[in-house]
Amino acid sequence: TGIMERQFRNYFKRATKSKGITGEVLLQLLERRLDNVIYRAGFANSLREARQWVRHGHFWVNSRPVDIPSFLIKEGDVIEVKEKSREMVRLNEALEKLESKVIPPWIEVEKENYKIKIIGLPSREDIPIPINENLIVELYSK
Repeated sequence: TGIMERQFRNYFKRATKSKGITGEVLLQLLERRLDNVIYRAGFANSLREARQWVRHGHFWVNSRPVDIPSFLIKEGDVIEVKEKSREMVRLNEALEKLESKVIPPWIEVEKENYKIKIIGLPSREDIPIPINENLIVELYSK
């Protein structure tokens, strides 16, 4: 989903050097990407849309502009929609559908303030991807 092979390999290398189970750490790293967090929080209708909005500079992280979709979010970060971007029709349409979305427990959304707060880090149970991460670890360990 928007990640090239080389970048994925770098995530894998980083996961192998981290403490914890490599497969779970890998999924957590991917889940913590800025474009993914914006999508999971319900601020975009698709991952591609979230990625494009980040690229176009519509979001700030901790009061700083960030236009890198792969920017890694950490606990305590606050993501907000830039003031000028709050009138975007597609963004407001996505926010109207927010009640019907399941937002991960590690993300807190302030819809009226256009804010996303990271109140924890994703655990394996919080990642709704039906994937066997052990197979990925097996493949990349060769």
